Amino acid sequence: MINVAIVGTGNISNSHIQGLLTFPERCKIVAMCDIYEEKAKELVRKYELKDAQTFDDHKKMLASDMKIDLVHICTPPSSHGEIAINCMNAGKNVLVEKPMAPSLKECDQMLEAERRNKVVMGCIAQNRFRNSIYKLKRMLDSGLAGKLRCAHVNSLWWRGHCYYDLWWRGTWEKEGGGPTLNHAVHHIDMINWMQGELPIEVTSMLANVMHDNSEVEDISFAALRYRDGAVGEVTSSVVHHGEEQGIVLQCEDAKIAAPWSCAAEVTQSNGFPVKEHNGELIAKLNEYYDGLDDLQYEGHTGEIDNVLTALENGKRPMITGIEGRNTVELITAIYKAGFEKKTVTLPIEPEDEYYTVEGFQKHAVHFYEKKESIENFEAGEISVGNYKK
Repeated sequence: MINVAIVGTGNISNSHIQGLLTFPERCKIVAMCDIYEEKAKELVRKYELKDAQTFDDHKKMLASDMKIDLVHICTPPSSHGEIAINCMNAGKNVLVEKPMAPSLKECDQMLEAERRNKVVMGCIAQNRFRNSIYKLKRMLDSGLAGKLRCAHVNSLWWRGHCYYDLWWRGTWEKEGGGPTLNHAVHHIDMINWMQGELPIEVTSMLANVMHDNSEVEDISFAALRYRDGAVGEVTSSVVHHGEEQGIVLQCEDAKIAAPWSCAAEVTQSNGFPVKEHNGELIAKLNEYYDGLDDLQYEGHTGEIDNVLTALENGKRPMITGIEGRNTVELITAIYKAGFEKKTVTLPIEPEDEYYTVEGFQKHAVHFYEKKESIENFEAGEISVGNYKK
């Protein structure tokens, strides 16, 4: 039985709790921690977590005599590094919500703590555990569509003006960024997974067009170039009505996409496509896709299952700290390119100012100044993505 603690009891912690409660024979929630302890107590009541103690400080939790094997970190991004390192120094495995940390320096400190303490760190990227994304990766790896040459990534969300009224949101210091960091993190992880490597060049444009109570961007456009000449583009937004997310992969022989669609062309002698398209290849692609089994568990539940399985078998989870760091590195490059209005090359080395949170914030563009805030929202529903099969 794996004893689990959750630090941070905001909206996303519900997905963690529900996922953990799917496996009562494998894990047990023994602690809930939040700087507002009443929020932790409320979730204990809501989910009837009879074995769970509550704390208002993760250090108090770690100093107790509780047996904790795994800590889920669901706090604002600025605190991920400190809490994760403290937990790993106490010998606990950790599962860190997205993004892993606001800076590459913190990511590397977390990785060092993992190695030094011989524990396991996983990073949340739960959309790899959605059927549409998982199957798209399987389709790409099959080679039926040919080599990936151009990727279009749409991380399109909508958040009302009051979304940024919360005290830590919309600030470079506490939230670390806007939708590029906190929403498109999912899709940037996906494109890294599909490509299997980071790009070598990035350029971008950042703007804030609808949220004047936020320092950070509410939309960005990024263009990527890879070592083999392939290219990609990423749109990160919280101003798009309809919240349509997806990935389109233009490969040498066909287009494949999530939500699932495919297309394939063959040429006439004049270079224009034939009217009938490449019906034979389209049929093969659809047949292969339809033959792929669905995942047993999706979203956070799927990733939690993977992490529990890794711990039970002494292995690494699918999404490691290295994977989490790669996502932060690409996001950092997008911000650097947007702040400086120039093309940025990767990797971002430790001597680069953008490697540290202090250097990053020194260059961060303040689109507006956040002058007022509220401490907490009332409980309400949240949207976690519009993913079709």
